[in-house]
Amino acid sequence: METTNFFEDAFEYTYHFNQKLIELIENKKQSIPEKSIQLLNHLINAQQIWNERILEEGIAVEVWEIRPLENLKNINLSNYNRSISILKTIDLNKKITYKNSTGSSFSNSVQEILFHIINHATYHRAQIATDLKANNIEPLNSDYIFYKRK
Repeated sequence: METTNFFEDAFEYTYHFNQKLIELIENKKQSIPEKSIQLLNHLINAQQIWNERILEEGIAVEVWEIRPLENLKNINLSNYNRSISILKTIDLNKKITYKNSTGSSFSNSVQEILFHIINHATYHRAQIATDLKANNIEPLNSDYIFYKRK
């Protein structure tokens, strides 16, 4: 599979399960633990921040900012569309220099950043699943292979 096609597929997977997770949380919002809300916002915010870094835009959101639940689906869709646009228009080998949330400066390729966005979201969805299960809420199974079986 070509690198661009791999990333398109991975971003579709990420978008799909982020949307499903937002729906689950909307449907059970009265019983959702605060930690899960924080992690969901964080993974959505982080993708937006990385997109903005790649596009050399100002950062419009804080990494741990809590946004209204009813806005997250649209933000997730915007993040997905922007990541796909980056994938199609920016050289994956281009180096991006950025400052992290503590002000330290780093440089990574677009490809490394895009992989990080996907991996980061997967990591935090797993944390949310663990948190939900610990609070007697049936978690979402967001394994990639289940997505491919649909």
